[in-house]
Amino acid sequence: MKVEDFDFHLPEELIAQTPLADRTSSKLLIADYPNNQVTHTTFSHIVDELKAGDCLILNDTKVMPARLMGVKEETGAHVEVLLLTQLEGDEWETLVKPAKRVKIGTELVFGDGLLKAICTGIKDHGGRLFKMSYDGVFFEVLDQLGEMPLPPYIHEKLDDRNRYQTVYAKEQGSAAAPTAGLHFTQELLKEVEAKGVEIGYVTLHVGLGTFRPVSVDSIESHEMHAEFYRLPQVTADLITTTKARGGRVVAVGTTSTRTLESVAAKFNGELKEDSDWTSIFIYPGFTFRVIDAMITNFHLPKSTLVMLVSALTSREFILDAYQEAIDQRYRFFSFGDAMLIKGKDFK
Repeated sequence: MKVEDFDFHLPEELIAQTPLADRTSSKLLIADYPNNQVTHTTFSHIVDELKAGDCLILNDTKVMPARLMGVKEETGAHVEVLLLTQLEGDEWETLVKPAKRVKIGTELVFGDGLLKAICTGIKDHGGRLFKMSYDGVFFEVLDQLGEMPLPPYIHEKLDDRNRYQTVYAKEQGSAAAPTAGLHFTQELLKEVEAKGVEIGYVTLHVGLGTFRPVSVDSIESHEMHAEFYRLPQVTADLITTTKARGGRVVAVGTTSTRTLESVAAKFNGELKEDSDWTSIFIYPGFTFRVIDAMITNFHLPKSTLVMLVSALTSREFILDAYQEAIDQRYRFFSFGDAMLIKGKDFK
């Protein structure tokens, strides 16, 4: 299967640069694959698409202010560092710009010495490993010095950093937001529960895979970057109970989907408490074991995320739905509108 098969033309003006004032007022495209139809509403009506006995699974990862502006201690040259993944102790995997300025042994200083870092390794993809040194609590220092790591296609400054955070974010460690969840408010989640829909949480810390383009011609040759996930036992039990009573499992976002399907693949279809690293790559031909539907945003052309959502229905159906979204002037990507994809067995 070719990467080019997942290309489409997106007018640049449809790339959302700022979030809407009301999280729930975004458009919602309902891609109903079993009935081969696409309809339109607003996100506040997502409750109407759920029924008592269903469960909704959210990713409670919290975005770090992971973009740091530093200088080389010996020359004063400016270097931008994006924290991706905490490894052991105070060692971090990062992306740096310009990378040519950072070699093994390079020392960087941030915030007049509040934080220092020394490069300890270079990854195959060009990323850098850094050992951090600081006084106090690392995440408190990061909160002082760091900026929210908005994707490169967003050029506007974010006035309120909480708008790039879900209202239920809890587990710090993500380099990017699980953006499908940005549409929910606490009030809307209460409406969901009032309808008899139970809510469960997983954690997947979004890392390099979000920023890494597919650089091969054939999908099967692409390797995903590993990301850390956690599935609590209470969520595993909720999903098992939901399926046993005939309810549907609706994943909020590709990250929740990848977490659930990773655990199911690891334990031959069974869900149980687990934390691990996943590099699962979902594309057409994949057999879903857990989810019945997915709430998601609109993704970049030729991205692994377009391939993932196509696997839940078909490539042709998703690309047709995307084209309708473009025709209807939907807003795309992180701060854009949403879609509910009803999978092949969604009843």
